[in-house]
Amino acid sequence: MLAFYFFAAVVVILGVLSLRGGFSFARYVREECGRSTSEFTPYVSVIAPCRGLETGFKENIEALFRQQYAEYEIVFVTDRENDPAIGLINDTISRAGDRVAARVVIAGAAMDRGQKVHNLTVAVSEVDPRSEILVFVDTDARPNSDWLSMLVAPLADTSIGAATGYRWFIPERGGFSSQLRSVWNASIASALGERRDKNFCWGGSTAIRRTTFAQLGLPHIWRGTVSDDFALTSLLHAANLPIHFVPRCLVPSVGDCGSHELLEFTNRQLKITRVYASHLWRPLLIGSFLFCLVFFGGIALVIARALLGLSYLPGLILLITIFLLGAAKAFVRLKVVELALNQRLHAMLAHLFLWPLASALYLVNALTAGFSRRIKWRGITYELKSASEAVIIARDS
Repeated sequence: MLAFYFFAAVVVILGVLSLRGGFSFARYVREECGRSTSEFTPYVSVIAPCRGLETGFKENIEALFRQQYAEYEIVFVTDRENDPAIGLINDTISRAGDRVAARVVIAGAAMDRGQKVHNLTVAVSEVDPRSEILVFVDTDARPNSDWLSMLVAPLADTSIGAATGYRWFIPERGGFSSQLRSVWNASIASALGERRDKNFCWGGSTAIRRTTFAQLGLPHIWRGTVSDDFALTSLLHAANLPIHFVPRCLVPSVGDCGSHELLEFTNRQLKITRVYASHLWRPLLIGSFLFCLVFFGGIALVIARALLGLSYLPGLILLITIFLLGAAKAFVRLKVVELALNQRLHAMLAHLFLWPLASALYLVNALTAGFSRRIKWRGITYELKSASEAVIIARDS
């Protein structure tokens, strides 16, 4: 029991620190959401890599045409001329008329890098010469109408390297796996905040000056990589260029998933993290292992002692304390994200009660990443040899 009390105390301390971080995240989000709209509106190229159709694809790309922004273009880029997404994209472009300039670029199959990275590289080389800002967006994201203006605004300060948002999963019909994915992803979102030197870029909602992109030599650095955003983040940190997190550029990703899709997605994220940011993977492995050992092991210990007629109240109090600390952070985070998204999220019970299972899932993901570097992404299977070498194993027809 002494060993349990010791490690439980460590988890409680970590929980207090995590809750304090949650309050810092909430304060930052409120402050940023209260800022006035910027008048910095240079010509922007929005680059949207795509491969195949996904849930809500039509609604997601239509949102890109409804941006309240002076003048911008949308460059959709895919690897093949027979991509089923092209028909929907062209229909949307036709309905939009001349209001927004938009076109489709065919990048061809990737050879020495991830397909998404290859698509981005080709698209950047074909943007409008007037473009001052490059914006990268994923087609599983559904941005609000002020997303583009909010994302570009921080770049009025030329000392800022990039501005970023992040995804927020919103289950459409609910379901255990969909809710757990949302809770699992939420903890990453709240890792962003006022520390620009610690922030990271998310490739599904990132803006960077075209000149900065060129100066960093990203097209060359992207060769051999699968992760566009980890590579960009590393370059910005190395160049001491800060990354500004824009809470109002948290973007909904609406849809559901089954257990297989949940595991495939979460395992892929941790495998990529292990290869491109092992300094983040190791603490996550240790932290999730310690939590699961104390929390789930503690539940088993309390039940066993209760059945044996032994004292269990101190252990039960520690477990309740650990749970309440995590639930409090989940509550604070969800309420402030509702402010950032400007919509009510009907997911409070899931975020309050599923967070221990999300921690257990992180442990599964981290362990899986320790034994495998093979991922499947958008129908393409990769072997991540290193941060600068990815081998394409197979492509779905």
